[in-house]
Amino acid sequence: MEKHNNRRFYSLNDFFKDEFKDKIFKVSLDGGFTCPNRDGKVAHGGCIFCSDAGSGEFAGNRRKSITEQIDEQLEFLKDKVKDKKVIAYFQNFTNTYGDVDYLREIYYEALNHPKVLGLAIGTRPDCIEDDTLELLKEINEKHFFWIELGLQTIDDKVAKIINRGYPLSTYLETSKKLKDNDIKFVTHMIVGLPTEEREDILNTARCIVQSGAWGIKIHSLHIIKGTPLERLYNDTNFKVFTLDEYVDIVVTILKLLPDKMVVHRVTGDGKKDEVVEPKWSLNKRKVLNEIEKELKKRENI
Repeated sequence: MEKHNNRRFYSLNDFFKDEFKDKIFKVSLDGGFTCPNRDGKVAHGGCIFCSDAGSGEFAGNRRKSITEQIDEQLEFLKDKVKDKKVIAYFQNFTNTYGDVDYLREIYYEALNHPKVLGLAIGTRPDCIEDDTLELLKEINEKHFFWIELGLQTIDDKVAKIINRGYPLSTYLETSKKLKDNDIKFVTHMIVGLPTEEREDILNTARCIVQSGAWGIKIHSLHIIKGTPLERLYNDTNFKVFTLDEYVDIVVTILKLLPDKMVVHRVTGDGKKDEVVEPKWSLNKRKVLNEIEKELKKRENI
């Protein structure tokens, strides 16, 4: 593993350069899924921060086939991708929440596309059944692959507030199964959830490290119009972190991570006309620059 750009953390782009000697892009796909805390199996309404698009505002159109979605995304990215390969990323909602035969069909449809070199699947820790795990093991043995788990927080009380629908123990059990089968997994966490303070957030990051995650995604909380989170915010006016507070927490998290952990994200994306708060999150370039400045500052301390 090499370090790139004199940065303290090891980004996904850095990993791709080391692994494939090239820049690799992701194409976000919609497999037509829902979630168990939307359809009533666990709960209704979904996680309170999740929009109607299932946190996949930039994914493909579920009314089209997987191949058509990939082709459409490649056309959109044609100036960037050109002759490069891509990762097929099943992003929104819970992409292992379905019949295993259907999962096999769409996963392999993506993998059989000539521009696709690997697969990434976003899901929940409580939605990997034994037969699904066997399919994931099969894919992992043949293809470049990782799975993404939405943890967000290790605090079960906060998990109830956000309607996550499963306890921390489920994440720990699932992460162990994946690790035992040499399946790379990325864990998502959110900075800024209602009632959480700085140390609570850092404890979530420490747990993710201890779980053996291959990668981490750090999201800034987005209060999106029309979500239950917006209603909670209007009712309680819970604390929203400032940009300076967010940068401090993220850089502290990055300092906690082992060198080999792949950092997939250090902030979040939201559509300008849908984000209620924090408004600073809409200026992604500024957020990234402030994180970089703070990293450099702490290197000199």
